[in-house]
Amino acid sequence: MIRYAKPTTVDEALALLGEAPWRILAGGTDFYPAQGAKPFRDNVLDINGLATLRGIAETDSHWLIGARTTWTDLVRHSLPAAFDALKQAAREVGSVQIQNVASIAGNLCNASPAADGVPALLVLDAEVELRAVAMVRHLPLEKFILGNRRTELQPGEMVTAIRVPKNAATGTSVFEKLGARRYLVIAMAAARLTIEDGIVANAAVAVGSCSAVARRLASVEAALRGLPVNDALVAAIQSAPMDELSPIDDVRGSAEYRLDAAREIVARAVFGAAGHASVEKVAAA
Repeated sequence: MIRYAKPTTVDEALALLGEAPWRILAGGTDFYPAQGAKPFRDNVLDINGLATLRGIAETDSHWLIGARTTWTDLVRHSLPAAFDALKQAAREVGSVQIQNVASIAGNLCNASPAADGVPALLVLDAEVELRAVAMVRHLPLEKFILGNRRTELQPGEMVTAIRVPKNAATGTSVFEKLGARRYLVIAMAAARLTIEDGIVANAAVAVGSCSAVARRLASVEAALRGLPVNDALVAAIQSAPMDELSPIDDVRGSAEYRLDAAREIVARAVFGAAGHASVEKVAAA
């Protein structure tokens, strides 16, 4: 017999997860399309009654985003400029109606290579908080998402929060996305820069839709640090390797085109984060 449960406390939810396998239902914006017309064969754990998992809080060391926090919640919350890329990505998650109910943790657990929130969270050094009955653990986001639709979530665990260290919530950030239409994504990028006296003191850059999982670009970041905020940034992006990416050929574009597109939108995101946002092509300048 298929079971349905809607716990009202996290402890109750974890106790149920410890007893048997469950399929977790949060916003449902991925859950129901994936289910389609097929009959339910898994127990369904509805976490929409867990009020404590929705909202954004601040501690001495971290910003905490509850697992059930919606994209609309995020957009409306007052956050440092380092979160601007994440807010821009939030506005790309489907329609406004979807943004009103879709949860941030659901976006991560769905583990799509084109998940809008992932590059912007990667440049914030985000961690995923995982809880089970007897333990709590924190994983860097890049270690949580393992591949297309695969995560490190273990039986008995659930995501309860996304944590952003305050030392990573500095500078300014921008999110860029490229596709023939809004929902047919070729590539997406997020960049966060800390500028001191006109020089890039720190850089974080991530690209999505060009690999099985979104990736930070360590070589690009290293190339940008120490540069003045001028056309030297474009030259660095053009010449830096992007070995972390492994784009594919498909009906939306070739691997070669995807790599060129990634380099272009990285340049746009970096220039935007440096305070020189433009709709013009910059990588070819």
